[in-house]
Amino acid sequence: MKKNIVLFVLFVLPIVAYLFFASGVNSFTKLPTITPKIADFGNWKSLDGKKVSLDKKITVLGFSGSDILEHRGNYFNLNEKIYKRYNGFEDLQFVVICPLGTEAEAQKLVDALKPFTDVSGWNFVFASPNEIQAFYDQLHLKGKLDQKLGTSNVFIVDKERNLRGRKDKDDYKEGYDTFHPSELSNEMLDDFKIILYEYRAALKKNHNATKEL
Repeated sequence: MKKNIVLFVLFVLPIVAYLFFASGVNSFTKLPTITPKIADFGNWKSLDGKKVSLDKKITVLGFSGSDILEHRGNYFNLNEKIYKRYNGFEDLQFVVICPLGTEAEAQKLVDALKPFTDVSGWNFVFASPNEIQAFYDQLHLKGKLDQKLGTSNVFIVDKERNLRGRKDKDDYKEGYDTFHPSELSNEMLDDFKIILYEYRAALKKNHNATKEL
């Protein structure tokens, strides 16, 4: 009898525990949509002159405001906690929307990041104040831009241009505060992994796995 109990603990219990946790993971593998089908960018210029689009890309989206360098620590936090971990995935981009006239400040920020990381995945695009405000308004978020058209929050947008986050009343989250490294390491990283899992699962189901994800 005692031998049977030992065998149960050693072999059966771990299997039961695995099935329990596996079923729990499956129930959390879909990150809710906060705002569906947001508009793509206008014909806005980037630092390197290339066209940047939300289509067919997982995007980490930010709004710098006109005081970019004053908040450079936020970008260093995001760079360390999220960007460096996932930079290299072809289906992923980091995009920061900046007011026209802040190109020099954005370039200084990029130059400051260069010694620590490959900055090819950072995209800074520039638009007029009215264009930035209109773009933000159509996201239909609870949070607002500050007077300088910036926010410390960044947002996750999927390949279909849906802004994703958490909709639970007790854990609502539409963006992730770059001022707090712990929020990036915990809530954002967890949600980001779910987005990647969704696409990996879809690719596997369609037998169309690629190196991008």
